[in-house]
Amino acid sequence: MIKFYLVTGFLGSGKTTFLKNFIPSLQPMKIHIIINEYGKESIDGPLLKTLETAIDEINNGSIFCSCKIDIFEETLEDAIKKNPDCIMVESSGLSDPSSIRSIINSSRFKNKLSYCGTICLTDALRFKKVYSTARCVKKQICSSDIVLLNKTDKASREDIIKTENLIKNQNPNIKIHRTSFGNFIKEWIDGLTFDKDLKSNDIYSVTSPDISIQRFLIEVNEKITLKNILGFLKFIAEDNYRIKGFIKAENEIYLINCVGTVIEVKKYEDHNWEKLGKLIILSGEGLPIRTSLKKGIDKYKDFIKLIK
Repeated sequence: MIKFYLVTGFLGSGKTTFLKNFIPSLQPMKIHIIINEYGKESIDGPLLKTLETAIDEINNGSIFCSCKIDIFEETLEDAIKKNPDCIMVESSGLSDPSSIRSIINSSRFKNKLSYCGTICLTDALRFKKVYSTARCVKKQICSSDIVLLNKTDKASREDIIKTENLIKNQNPNIKIHRTSFGNFIKEWIDGLTFDKDLKSNDIYSVTSPDISIQRFLIEVNEKITLKNILGFLKFIAEDNYRIKGFIKAENEIYLINCVGTVIEVKKYEDHNWEKLGKLIILSGEGLPIRTSLKKGIDKYKDFIKLIK
């Protein structure tokens, strides 16, 4: 049977960085990746192309939501037909993956996929905030077989212990491993233990869209300067979960990758990227992102406009 892994975790927890480390460790197995992004524009797909594996992308919603589950199952079925050794799914940071074992064990996929575990990435520095404001975080912890507590290099010992306690309160039996930069020890993954058989009370269900999530897409003119894009990002950083996308500024291509108030703007070497100038902004219930976004766009209106 084909091995199957699910990689989950909230926005900005380090899933893509982890995959860049994890997938090479599985060579020479033939890997097929399915990437799910909540926004319409794909960002992680181009970032993973260097791994030279087959990649499918499902955007604009969670694959476990009623609006995308059919597409996910069709994509998974097509991937199986290509006969890889392993299928790896990176779910949206806003997904509720509670139904993954039920999906794998349904008649459509039973005896075709061997469930190897769900790996959850968490951000040691930001976990407390997102745990209290985003409902899906609790679902991700409960549905996982292992937690990689990432970015511990940026967090204090007190923050790390508080985060581990919150995780254990949500899922007392889950194993937690501290790490940074998405690094891992292979024995952590190889040593996953779980009940592969569905319990009698497991239900094959899909979720509804999380209406508490605020999502925006903005367009950035290539005439913008680095100083201006940094100024705009600082306007809205406090009120967002994630800002991500590719822009062109000062004749260079840049990857924008912001997690809360941590703003990252770095050169990106792949000049064949087609969807330049689009940034996805994701925020949560109770955060005044609409106000700060309006102020930021008004200040930099010559270079930035709201698309949706």
